[in-house]
Amino acid sequence: MMRERMNQAVFSLKRSAIREFARLAKETPGCVSLTLGEPDFDTPSVIREQAKESLDKGETHYIENNGSFALRERIAHFEMEKHGFSCTAEQIIVTAGATEALYVSLLGVLNPDDEVIIPTPAFVLYEEIVKLCRAKAVLLDTTSSGFQIDEGALEGLVTERTKAIVLNSPNNPTGTVLNESSLDAVRRCALDHDLFVICDDVYRELVYTDSYHSFTEFTDVRDRTILVQSYSKPYAMTGWRMGYLIAPLDIKERLELVHQFIVVSTPSPFQKAALAALDFDPQELKSTYAKRRTYMLERLRKMGLEVPEPQGAFYMFPSIRKFGIDSARFCRRMINEAGLAATPGVCFGSDDHIRLTYCYSDIALKEGLDRLESFIGKLENRMAGG
Repeated sequence: MMRERMNQAVFSLKRSAIREFARLAKETPGCVSLTLGEPDFDTPSVIREQAKESLDKGETHYIENNGSFALRERIAHFEMEKHGFSCTAEQIIVTAGATEALYVSLLGVLNPDDEVIIPTPAFVLYEEIVKLCRAKAVLLDTTSSGFQIDEGALEGLVTERTKAIVLNSPNNPTGTVLNESSLDAVRRCALDHDLFVICDDVYRELVYTDSYHSFTEFTDVRDRTILVQSYSKPYAMTGWRMGYLIAPLDIKERLELVHQFIVVSTPSPFQKAALAALDFDPQELKSTYAKRRTYMLERLRKMGLEVPEPQGAFYMFPSIRKFGIDSARFCRRMINEAGLAATPGVCFGSDDHIRLTYCYSDIALKEGLDRLESFIGKLENRMAGG
């Protein structure tokens, strides 16, 4: 009875299929899991030592809601030095990972019944947060345009209720980097229709091309751009739950209140650790991912699977269209018949694909891809009547 009196928005939420299939893998003896975007590296010792030192010094008390000033100042210098993005410490909120940054950003700009355009395939989190905000997610399918943004298709989705566009480049799950044409299409749309653009750039430090550009490079839309970042992926800090957002000062002054009433602040002992992370060069991690990327791409293409070449992050998104099986059924069968777990593309908005993650060990990747090859070989034999 009381369940019926709950906030109705919670009943529209979907459980994460990524976590569901990771759970199924754990429950299946001997199963190889290539599901979670969880780096197999430990957090570098230089970062861990800073957290230990803070604890030893008793730095366990309340800090500023937005994060320590030293950290926010360092983030501002990092963004300028590394990416040419000019901002001040006053524009920054240190958040509990990119997840909180996205929630704060969307909750802060959306009114009930507003619309948010989300290019798909996309991380399921965006749509679920939009639902909690009592707004509407409008999905822009990019599969027919090489996972780039077609300006005509984008404009066709804009209505008087459109409030924001969410961008993720490099993309999860495809690894695609948005090209300059895509970015410029979003820029024109944001200016023409007075829209916010929320840039989820959490994989920006894991890029394998020299042609990468972020939407944040456009200076004429800075007044409506919110940058979301995370320490999780480039520094193998997923469990630390540290990230940040950068917004125009007048916007940030409102968003910081949302942040304050959700988490108060991020953990005090992690402030100096996050400082150390920005001084750490993740090139060794990135080089390892790049080698694994090459290996997985070659293996998948030798299997005859269509797969876009990822230019960033650590995901592959091969097509399974030719097998005539929906992605959830394909992944369940693969666990049961081959002992391999992947994430069904349907949870990213593309049921003709599956997502494989290559931030696992070389041994796990080889064994997983061997099992995938055997599994699709059996499928092809059945399709051929063998």
